[in-house]
Amino acid sequence: MRVEILNPEVQGLASLSRAERQLPRHVAIIMDGNGRWARQRGHPRSFGHEAGVAAVRRAIRAALDIGVEALTLFAFSTENWRRPAGEVEFLWHLLQRHLQDDLPELHALGVRVMILGERQDLPQAVQRAIAAAEEVTAGNDRLFCAFAVNYGGRRDITRVARELAEEVRRGRLRPEDISEDLLEKRLATAPLPSLDLLIRTGGEMRVSNFLLWELAYAEFVSLPVLWPDFEAGHMSQAIQEYQKRHRRFGGVGP
Repeated sequence: MRVEILNPEVQGLASLSRAERQLPRHVAIIMDGNGRWARQRGHPRSFGHEAGVAAVRRAIRAALDIGVEALTLFAFSTENWRRPAGEVEFLWHLLQRHLQDDLPELHALGVRVMILGERQDLPQAVQRAIAAAEEVTAGNDRLFCAFAVNYGGRRDITRVARELAEEVRRGRLRPEDISEDLLEKRLATAPLPSLDLLIRTGGEMRVSNFLLWELAYAEFVSLPVLWPDFEAGHMSQAIQEYQKRHRRFGGVGP
């Protein structure tokens, strides 16, 4: 099933076959610029976070229209706990409301929702909203949409290292059996295709402890647009830039 394409900015990409488009299977976005966007308008940071939710909806719809298989959105890092307590509390309320309000539409569109990160530290209401979203959409297969919440790339790799070390200690695994493939299968992103493209808004050039293992051979596109202003055309722009790249994976180029 293919939904009606609502975004004219992606019409050209969506009308071609996957082979013709050289389409990335998995796109990740560092959604940067909410605070700056709000400050430019004389509003508190919460105003920018609210506007950012609308950009999330546009990004999901663009990914659906273009035909991306997986979209991972960096919503809250393990370092974001350092922000003012009021802002953190607001972000949890916003995430809970977004998951609850948008769940019917996401499900109808065939989006499967997944949360990456350590959810045990989140408010109980947020944990319940996450569980409901994952349960309701578990059978969907048009787009795998992962929200990285309380997530850090270093922490995820450390978690896997500890799990493997414990299995070695218990005699269930030999050290020589630990391979890149085995470690990768234990990462939070294991159900997703390999990462092809990372987009960062806000004009910054950092990866900010996001998907560190997965980024090994992904392409990186930085866009100057602040996240609340992100439109379908920006997704198309980033993918068109990706299509110009020749991915050699350590080999020799043409």
